[in-house]
Amino acid sequence: MIEKGVLYGVGVGPGDPELLTLKGARLISKAKLVAYPIDKEGRGLARKIAAPHIPQGAEELPVPIFKRRTGSTDLTAYDAAIAGISARLDAGDDVVFLCAGDPFFYGSFIHVFARLAGRHRVEVVPGVTSLTAAAARLKRPLGARDDVIKVLPGTLDEGRLRAELADAKSVMIIKVGRHFSRIRALLRDIGLDGQAAVVESATLENERIYPVNDVPDGAKPYFSAILIYSGAESW
Repeated sequence: MIEKGVLYGVGVGPGDPELLTLKGARLISKAKLVAYPIDKEGRGLARKIAAPHIPQGAEELPVPIFKRRTGSTDLTAYDAAIAGISARLDAGDDVVFLCAGDPFFYGSFIHVFARLAGRHRVEVVPGVTSLTAAAARLKRPLGARDDVIKVLPGTLDEGRLRAELADAKSVMIIKVGRHFSRIRALLRDIGLDGQAAVVESATLENERIYPVNDVPDGAKPYFSAILIYSGAESW
């Protein structure tokens, strides 16, 4: 019998190729098939980050991932890719699936894992998250001592965001993008705008860092997060 291959979900970090782990780089450099998500313009951040380590001649499988108007993900592309990946694993080939940031921190690999983990051996290789990368670039600790850190998706409705922010001391709001204007309006309404900063494209060549109130009206910062600290710790 042919021994089945292993599916590796490799976190490649937030953007800077040097933040890719040694284990991740090693697995990518040996891969025969490399899969990764792309957007509707064909861009694949995870592939861009891992590019220096993808061996010449490796087969590549771009997986188009689209967002519906509701904000949910259209998973049909995953279903199509899963069949091909599963067949290669059955044939004994290892497969590396690249994921920006960390595979299990709001990562696209979660959908792949859910569909294949019951049938195949799957190993998850952690990566540097946008959470820690943004804090490092902002040079602001996420928390200390007894601080509780909250991570809030910007896709939450205003009522839920308001409730979560009410008693929060250290917060990172992710998935900001087109939701930026309403999030900033809420922060201003509850008096947290002066303690909030935006980190856009953390560790990438087009990185930008600025106070939340300095973002022009109507802007939709892409690949961005908002960090807020209102606790009492002086660090």
